[in-house]
Amino acid sequence: MDARLNLFDNPVAAKAMKHLHSAAMALEESGLPETTQQLVTLRASQINGCGACVDMHTKDALAAGENPVRLTMVAAWREATVFTEAERAALELAEQGTRIADAAGGVSDDAWAGAAKHYDEAQLAALVCGIAFINTANRLNVITQQPAGGYQPGQWG
Repeated sequence: MDARLNLFDNPVAAKAMKHLHSAAMALEESGLPETTQQLVTLRASQINGCGACVDMHTKDALAAGENPVRLTMVAAWREATVFTEAERAALELAEQGTRIADAAGGVSDDAWAGAAKHYDEAQLAALVCGIAFINTANRLNVITQQPAGGYQPGQWG
């Protein structure tokens, strides 16, 4: 499959992607565990059907030492016993934040309270921004039909 648009060669898209990447990098200083960030981005990418992001975040998580069983179970996290209570709260927030159109009220108070129970304000901000950023990246990739499978861990910095 060929992409409809090369997001890195097109001057407008490349500039926007550079800013999005820089914004996402700011989250690293939040104290939100890298593992949680990877699980959340993977789950949102699965929901949105973004093969390029599923490929990237799975490979990056594996390269960082994440357990392959946990990555396999992200799609069925509610039934899986391999996630902490905090990770489960983050995954719930990610799902509701990704599926905003499916819920008349957006993200539920219960989902927010569950995340707030485990994460401080900086970490919550990182979760919210991370969920928003990955949804943006998913939409860019899905709209332009970016191919998946060829990503190398750490390729984008």
